[in-house]
Amino acid sequence: QVHLVESGGGLVQAGGSLRLSCAASGSIFSINRVGWYRQAPGKQRELVAQITTGGSTNYADSAKGRFTISRDNAKNAVYLQLNSLKPEDTAVYYCNAEVTLTSRALIIVQGQGTQVTVSS
Repeated sequence: QVHLVESGGGLVQAGGSLRLSCAASGSIFSINRVGWYRQAPGKQRELVAQITTGGSTNYADSAKGRFTISRDNAKNAVYLQLNSLKPEDTAVYYCNAEVTLTSRALIIVQGQGTQVTVSS
């Protein structure tokens, strides 16, 4: 029905930047709330940033001032700009979205994740 595909992860040195993308495809009427989560080895998954349909955003304290979430509704895409990266940002980053299907059903979809590794 709906697929989310994350991209843009990779290996970067501390202080560097990456831009993650989350592209949605399928029987989409609208994409509502979208969140970027991350999970590091041995740690619980945590919400990094979230954006609503109207563009309101909120961030984890660890992300404030360094990460920026944005969306392009015409492309069914959401982005996460990661700046001033730290080794502790190393994790798999997942995109999670609340989607209204063309049938008007409401579902939650998550992508497979993209690995971000920050070296010191």
